[in-house]
Amino acid sequence: MRKLRLLGILALVATSSGCTPLDDALAMIFGRSMRDQRSFDPYENTLLPPENSVPFAAGNLTSGPYEFNVGQPEAGATIPDFTAIDVAQNAPVVANLANPVASSPESLARGQEMYERSCAVCHGDNGIGAQAYIVDKHPILPAYNLAGDRVAAFSDGYIYGMVRVGRGLMPPYGHQVSHFDRWHIVNYVRELQRQAGTYPVGGGN
Repeated sequence: MRKLRLLGILALVATSSGCTPLDDALAMIFGRSMRDQRSFDPYENTLLPPENSVPFAAGNLTSGPYEFNVGQPEAGATIPDFTAIDVAQNAPVVANLANPVASSPESLARGQEMYERSCAVCHGDNGIGAQAYIVDKHPILPAYNLAGDRVAAFSDGYIYGMVRVGRGLMPPYGHQVSHFDRWHIVNYVRELQRQAGTYPVGGGN
């Protein structure tokens, strides 16, 4: 009897003129159809984030250079808007950007950590591109000597802008290096330049 029932259902499927005969047959067998189900439209049933959860943007705009966002609303510095074109042209919005982080031992320690994490692979531990880890794969890297005279002449804002939005072959790192960490990197690059003798000992902030 079961076989006859199954054969009847298959025959019904084969001869049905409906647009979804298989779905109709399965609905007859199981008593429901995927076309008739409870579902939510986008944003229909949105929920607030759990208490004490950390937002995706946490850490990018904290209230100070040595603080971390642990769920509180973003606060602190107001970052002017600029593009890679502004950096390439050394526009005033970039060139005149003041460094808000003093070059303290704490800043240099954080800057070294972030530099070694995000920059050293291309620019070398000491800021000399010719000694970078991947120089054998990218021979053009020796031209990017962060410890040299050319970069030492750049303003702090210009170096910050390069880290944030990139320029030329350098990609932007603003999405993975937070605002104050960029300034820590600037301070550390200045320290590498001091060690190389291209930046005055008393220069900068």
